[in-house]
Amino acid sequence: MSTFFEQLVNGLTVGSFYALVALGYSMVYGVMKLINFAHGDLFALGAYLGYSLLTGATGKITASMGLWGGIGFTALLVALSVALAGVLVERIAYRPVYPSGRLSLVVSALGMAIFIQNAIMAIWGSRPQAFPASVVPSLRFSFFGIPVTLLQVTILGISFALMLIIWLIVEKSNFGAAVRASALDRETAILLGIDVRKVIFFVFALGPGLGGVAGLMNGLYYRAISFNMGWNYGLKAFTATILGGIGNIPGAMLGGLILGVVESLLAGYVSGAWKDVFVFILLIAILIFRPTGLLGEKTAEKV
Repeated sequence: MSTFFEQLVNGLTVGSFYALVALGYSMVYGVMKLINFAHGDLFALGAYLGYSLLTGATGKITASMGLWGGIGFTALLVALSVALAGVLVERIAYRPVYPSGRLSLVVSALGMAIFIQNAIMAIWGSRPQAFPASVVPSLRFSFFGIPVTLLQVTILGISFALMLIIWLIVEKSNFGAAVRASALDRETAILLGIDVRKVIFFVFALGPGLGGVAGLMNGLYYRAISFNMGWNYGLKAFTATILGGIGNIPGAMLGGLILGVVESLLAGYVSGAWKDVFVFILLIAILIFRPTGLLGEKTAEKV
């Protein structure tokens, strides 16, 4: 039984990465009806920026601020930097082609994903990089008989705190009401005086910012990062978005956590080599029996 709970904690940890990235997919799709295929590569960019800040020429952050202070400050810098990158992606790759239709947006998104991936490779090299053990907290303890690490507890605490904050912003604030109105009917929202440009700026800054923090935590958790890691994590996060209900904020969170737990349990009890196969079988089953996702709702199409 202890093995089950250990795999459960591992799954929730990995699922928190998927959930944070899935939030970006879901928010952009909700407002723009656009699948931002570059989002996974912004996640990878966050991992590499965190690596450089903690281990490169500016690696004195942890020396001057302490380990946890350095990691916290690095997470803030990564979030702001990747948020800026997300806004630039919208301005450069998407805004000029909005009038051309969704197909042009999809092609532009794929092109930007390839550009970011190759930019990472050009700057940091094609070989995988590794976070030094000195910047990865290694304390391990037992919680009700379940072995956990301090890093896992920290990742879960930060991830759930961020998800709660996003939910409160979107569901309880006036600006969140504007975001939901823009997602429901952008034309009517504009007629009601909502500045949709600010909403677009919000989702393209917040989503990548969350993805960048997830990339940093992923690097600290696994230590090894690679320039093409964004494709795999982006695909898993997109699957989590579909699983929970695309465009649905709580659905993205739930889908990411479920996906991580399913992966971890399958890796522990079946085979790590087959976990991706079973994950996509689960996705196909959801699309057959619940096409709108676990928390998605059917909406009438405007004609």
